[in-house]
Amino acid sequence: MEPFTTTTGEAVVIPYDTINTDLILPKQFLKNILKTGFGKYLFWDWRYLEDGLPDPDFVLNKPEHKNATILITGTDFGSGSSREHAVWALKDYGFKAVIAGGFSDIFYMNATKNGLLPIILPEEDRAILREVKPGETIHIDLPNQSVQYKDHDFHFDMNPQWKEKLIKGEDDIDHTMKFEEQIADFESRRPSFG
Repeated sequence: MEPFTTTTGEAVVIPYDTINTDLILPKQFLKNILKTGFGKYLFWDWRYLEDGLPDPDFVLNKPEHKNATILITGTDFGSGSSREHAVWALKDYGFKAVIAGGFSDIFYMNATKNGLLPIILPEEDRAILREVKPGETIHIDLPNQSVQYKDHDFHFDMNPQWKEKLIKGEDDIDHTMKFEEQIADFESRRPSFG
């Protein structure tokens, strides 16, 4: 996992509440366990027409949003099934952070474990961020837990342990391997039953 400290990027707004994991990545695309290749299926039912062509009215299909790396959305993002593939699709598409009014617990954990920064901000802050125009940027500073847009600086909370893992680029396996010597010592002292 790549370390996440700061990012400055263009944002796109999908202002809906309760965007569940089946909307983020429909079930028919859960066919592999690799973390790549899912971006083309992100928001499939909204991005594509019945004939498979891109829907020109959907925000991600508009040329002015092709470089967006920050998603601004409503409340209860990532509810529904626990599929980690939804996070993989957002990352593979190019998103580095999602700013919402809230996340399902499982989606939030899946995001932190895969290097996608989930940021919870209240409606009044997100209302200002939704004014972002194509080409304008938002700056996110994870060490200082702030989102900056124009002359606004919004603070967000984050569990210190998850924050540290994101900043260091550590997933759960990386974190566990820090204790490799202690684990080996414990294993060497375990009785053998074979």
